[in-house]
Amino acid sequence: MKRLFIIFTIAMVACASCKERKTETNKQESAMADGSTFDNGYSEVNGLKMYYEVYRPVGSVNIQGVPLVLIHGGGSTIQTTFERAIPLFAKSREVIAVELQAHGRTSDRDSDLSFEQDADDIAVLLKNLNIGKADFFGFSNGGTTVLHLAIRHPEMIHKIVLGSAIAKRNGVPEGFWDFMSQARLENMPEQLKVAYRQVASDSNLLQVMHDKDAKRMVGFRDIPDGQLKSIKAPTLIIIGDRDVVTPEHALELHRQIANAELAIIPGGHGEYIGEITTISPDFKESELVVPMIEKFLNKEVGDSY
Repeated sequence: MKRLFIIFTIAMVACASCKERKTETNKQESAMADGSTFDNGYSEVNGLKMYYEVYRPVGSVNIQGVPLVLIHGGGSTIQTTFERAIPLFAKSREVIAVELQAHGRTSDRDSDLSFEQDADDIAVLLKNLNIGKADFFGFSNGGTTVLHLAIRHPEMIHKIVLGSAIAKRNGVPEGFWDFMSQARLENMPEQLKVAYRQVASDSNLLQVMHDKDAKRMVGFRDIPDGQLKSIKAPTLIIIGDRDVVTPEHALELHRQIANAELAIIPGGHGEYIGEITTISPDFKESELVVPMIEKFLNKEVGDSY
């Protein structure tokens, strides 16, 4: 359980010209081995230079539905959370992955992290990219951010997927918050530290990112019931059966969000999407829940399985 707490500490923890140069994208799309295309860039967002990546099927002929926005976990980058899943999603839809304040390639600002601010930052980024509505998949801290997006910016939401997200302090096992108050950089999973140093413009800011993530979690505030019940978007809630998020909490979220579905998957925190700290030598792509998520996203509102 201690190792799981350490992981969760961190895991919880092309329109440039028409946007007055607020968005800079790489003009040369590159083809990926899986058959998708890739470009990336930075956008000016509430004082940040916010990094994002865009993946599309080759030729963009077979794109389904609205874009899917991926939001990583605390202490993570796009790749540490979603590298295994992105190629699968990008076979049939546009995928936009972002890095949040102080994480990976995105700059920091002179303020603490908050889920509300992350939600507002993503909303501005999408406006800069001329995207009015999207599906959102957030993992861990990213899932909590998606909840705030659905509450604060409902007009931008088509469907949401909440991977191992918490909305209440009682959503994790007893002892978690005491452990969080003692979080130390040396306990951060080595894979996440290496990944940050590989992409950050200043790898010395790793300590800053860690401490801001830990501070946000120590001060975690419950999302009020009324706000959760205000979410009308179709919602898929996913946790592992050995997750840090308790089944009871996932069930409570399922009850409070009117149009919600719940899936409890064998495995630990993020194992169902191939999060980097959960990858084992016998990892199989077929174990990822991408097909289940795609089925949910592609289902017409009101249809049943």
